Amino acid sequence: MIIKTFGDLKIPALGLGTWRLNGNTCKNIVLQALNIGYRHIDTADAYGNEQDIGRAIAQSGISRDDIFLTTKLPWEKLRGNEVIAAMRQSLDKLQTQYTNLLLIHWPSTQGVPVKETLEAMQMLKADGKIRAIGVSNFTPTLLTEALKHANILCNQVEYHPFLAQSRLLEMATENELMITAYCPIARGKVSDSETIKEIAETHDKLPTQITLRWLIQQKNVVAIPKTANPEHLKSNFDIFDFELSEAEMNRISGLNQGLRLIDPEFAPHWES
Repeated sequence: MIIKTFGDLKIPALGLGTWRLNGNTCKNIVLQALNIGYRHIDTADAYGNEQDIGRAIAQSGISRDDIFLTTKLPWEKLRGNEVIAAMRQSLDKLQTQYTNLLLIHWPSTQGVPVKETLEAMQMLKADGKIRAIGVSNFTPTLLTEALKHANILCNQVEYHPFLAQSRLLEMATENELMITAYCPIARGKVSDSETIKEIAETHDKLPTQITLRWLIQQKNVVAIPKTANPEHLKSNFDIFDFELSEAEMNRISGLNQGLRLIDPEFAPHWES
């Protein structure tokens, strides 16, 4: 496992995303992931599976302090008092005293100033309920505003070879931020890329493995692929025994086509 350092935090470069995983399916895949060696788990209030992940961690026998656990605030509850209440509920479901990272899941659509939300999150951090503060689905403009009000660790966004995040990556370098890539294999579309397939053959790896390696070889990037398939869970983790050359990295970066797969009606204006 590659561990990335941001300030005094050490974060596994590869995690498990859990969107659309629920019930025993979620619990069992998280348990399997922890047994394989995953130590970075990502969830959200909106996923409705925090209780399943809490059960998995409790049953795993792995020390809570060895797991980097992220959850996210519901985007319709970003007022200060709502943030405190939502976090209390998340901690109860997750059966833990703290999360390593708490994110604003989506920018407010109800006009809640990001300053108000971040101030409440900073209170939670001061109380030991969270170790770090972050945002998700923030555009460069929104991220700039957030950085004025809090020490932001992370912006979690859709990022894969077909969707460049050039400005956010620049901001990550400038501000020592982590970019967490969700939808990192573009819902499997990377397996259809002739370029990625050619590079995969060179390394005797799968296109998905090449893509995940491309992401985590970028200094400020971590990736959280989601899967309910035990074989995919294993293969996604088998990316630490090879490296991509600079030329291969550049070839994959050249595949950008602005393909955005996650774009709900409440999303921000992405170009801002």
